[in-house]
Amino acid sequence: MNSRERFHAALNCQPLDRPPIWVMRQAGRYLPEYRALKEKYSFLELAQTPELALEVTLQPLKRFDLDAAILFSDILVIPEALGQGYHFRDQGGIGMNYRLDTRDQIDVLDASAIKEKLSYVAQALKLISAELDGSKATLGFGGSPWTLATYMVEGGSSKNFERVKALFYSDRSSFNALMEKLVAALIDYFRMQVSAGAEAIQIFDSWGGIISGNDYYEASLQWIKQIIDAVRDEVPMIIYAKGTAPHIARQAATFPKAIAVDWTIPIQEAAKQVPANIAIQGNLDPVILDTTPEIVRQNATRILDAMRDRPGHIFNLGHGILPTARIENMEALVNTVVGYTG
Repeated sequence: MNSRERFHAALNCQPLDRPPIWVMRQAGRYLPEYRALKEKYSFLELAQTPELALEVTLQPLKRFDLDAAILFSDILVIPEALGQGYHFRDQGGIGMNYRLDTRDQIDVLDASAIKEKLSYVAQALKLISAELDGSKATLGFGGSPWTLATYMVEGGSSKNFERVKALFYSDRSSFNALMEKLVAALIDYFRMQVSAGAEAIQIFDSWGGIISGNDYYEASLQWIKQIIDAVRDEVPMIIYAKGTAPHIARQAATFPKAIAVDWTIPIQEAAKQVPANIAIQGNLDPVILDTTPEIVRQNATRILDAMRDRPGHIFNLGHGILPTARIENMEALVNTVVGYTG
């Protein structure tokens, strides 16, 4: 069984001798080869040039025995395709070229021609799939409608998210109009990714945890469900929603293929809330990769032991890998999972 077959077996909750492993945000500033590229190209140039996106996507796989490659891209390509561009602020964080202040600005967003506007993503995926040639799984991704809306309404990164929350609570009609456009765009985008070679799609609801628990379904999960309902028969869908441990059972009720959980809940507790035919992904705290190889091995083994008797476990971090991660710790993590015997 090769890496690709192992990954799909885990998605289908088939018993395995050890779980497959991939890492969210696999490429990044912790790799010297990535830093070298960033000295020559901007992030947007890397993401929007298919040959460069291929190179960055493959960098971690050339170092580590991972079972899947995830496309190098950004969730904010969707707002950009709708007409709201973005950039990186000099002081850090994301800045949108403008923020959504009015209903007219929402109405003018254009959710048509997503495939044409984001064709560079499809080109990158085709290159990745051809390079891997069935040896490893190829994953695509996108942001959830709610998470994308936070950037679009706030005008970029935010601390308190007061503007997007105010839109949700005080102008539900405008909020729903924005979400409907995002859902339509994401469905087209994910179908394009599948046609280009993506074998599974992960939805990142990175800011799902900042909305009131009473309102999580209406603000975020119902829109994710619409996307899953539309593409479920075309591609396995993975939900990752940071800070939403109390909602794992509700996420499972949308019937994704897998649920990824963050590090704030013991993974065995998360698994109890999910039917046996839905895989669980996670959930090492990314900060552990800043420590020592021995600490990494201990914490990874604890997760592996906890999920030993639960088919359908995909090992991952509980969030994206940090720029401060040490390469020897990443090596220890991958070797621990690949060499796990239970």
